[in-house]
Amino acid sequence: MRPRVTTLHELVDESAALDPDAEALVFADGERLTVGALADRSVRHAAALLALGVTAGDRVALLLPASADLVALLLAVTRVGAVAVPVNARYRPDEVRHVVVHSGAALVVTAPPSTPGAPDLDDLARRAVAAGPTPELRAVATLAELGDHDTAPVADAQAGTRVRDAAVLVYTSGTTAAPKGALLSHEALVRLAAGIAERMALTPADRIWTAIPLFHGGGITFALSALTARAAFVHPGFFDPTTTPALLESERITVALAAFETIWMPVLDRPDFPDRDLQRIRLVMAVGVPERLRTMADRVPQAAHVSCVAMTESSAFLALGRLDDPLDARLTTGGHPMPGMRVRVVDPETGRDLPPDTPGELLFRGPTAFDGYFRDPEATAATIDAQGWVHTGDVVTVDADGRVTFRTRLKDMLKVGGENVSAAEIENHLLTHPAVGVVAVVAAPDARYVEVPAAFVQLAPGATATAEELIAHCVGRIASFRVPRYVRFVEAWPMSGTKIRKVELRGRIAEELAAAGITEAPRVGA
Repeated sequence: MRPRVTTLHELVDESAALDPDAEALVFADGERLTVGALADRSVRHAAALLALGVTAGDRVALLLPASADLVALLLAVTRVGAVAVPVNARYRPDEVRHVVVHSGAALVVTAPPSTPGAPDLDDLARRAVAAGPTPELRAVATLAELGDHDTAPVADAQAGTRVRDAAVLVYTSGTTAAPKGALLSHEALVRLAAGIAERMALTPADRIWTAIPLFHGGGITFALSALTARAAFVHPGFFDPTTTPALLESERITVALAAFETIWMPVLDRPDFPDRDLQRIRLVMAVGVPERLRTMADRVPQAAHVSCVAMTESSAFLALGRLDDPLDARLTTGGHPMPGMRVRVVDPETGRDLPPDTPGELLFRGPTAFDGYFRDPEATAATIDAQGWVHTGDVVTVDADGRVTFRTRLKDMLKVGGENVSAAEIENHLLTHPAVGVVAVVAAPDARYVEVPAAFVQLAPGATATAEELIAHCVGRIASFRVPRYVRFVEAWPMSGTKIRKVELRGRIAEELAAAGITEAPRVGA
């Protein structure tokens, strides 16, 4: 059945009209919000945005902890026809500033720490914007500074919002030196939320847990999927595996959207996990190698386990396992394309379609596809062709029944504990060290994060540096998931024409670690 397409504010308002007292949001700090209260809070935040001069088309950056206010503000921004820009709370000032400047944010909304030891995102935002010109930024405001305002103007503002308007601008790392902003429309997000609710058979009786950050496309769409089904959305705020089993039990979780094994395995390995009453969990979604997925399934045997293929450019899930698929198919493939989505597998050299079970580049198009990269027409044209097919740069196979399975990447990318990381971003930062002449960053295998960055460095003539010095040059200056965990010095490079053969470097670090029995990289500063 074709879902009715709405805007995001209509989605929450319709859920509130159906059952205003249904629990919508639960955060581990004790904050609980009914869907009626969420709708009301989003209207009040929308009134505050209008009072601050936010108008349709403006971008509003949200640098906030995972909270009911973050969800309400995202809905509020889109109510007035503006575009929400969730900012990764793990970014450093230069990274935050890039998002603020590139998005042309008119307003940044942030908050001081609510508990001792929590990140001071207000300070982070102000240091970021103080570091250089932000020509389109009009203000930085905390949640407390939004205040109370007349809500009457909100109705007129939201009446002009259309389903094809951009709703959210999500920054995702690409093959260039800085993250690119993917434009996601109301329609794309609402259609995907409806598809997830249908594929997972979500109902108002479900209680959905995830620890995926709410500045990620996945976290946003999971929350919207819960709203679509009028199910409770439970989030820990800050993920701590030591407290998660108790949270899953006390909140009577039925659907665990763990997503990454780096989140789920530490929970399953907790000594108190077997003693918790978790029999209500009927569905677990996680990705990983088949062997690890089988282990996860064995640990929660009463639940159906599904995997996925996901990316920001498809608003999150592009494919997801079906509950009626055989267990082996659910553990070894990424599942079927989401409703309305079409996929192709092509030869990356010729563009010709390939037969089932043949590895090739993944292309997709359909209602949940993004609308392009903000202020980057060249990257958009290189990614979306004239027929509307999105060229992902990912190598997949599609079996005879249509299930998609991720194999590797054509693009120079890493996936560090679920975070997309561009090798170029790390390389560009390392090149700011005066001792670095040439650098190539590749993925090193890791038992905890699946992949971590490894940097091969050729020093500048006459320069000296240690691996520890170059790692220290990154700690605190770029996000911790981008910091190289290994540095190796080279005098010459394996070359293919004019290009460094990174495949050989990946093999070299993998063989070295295997020979040394190293399965997990050293930790670096948070």
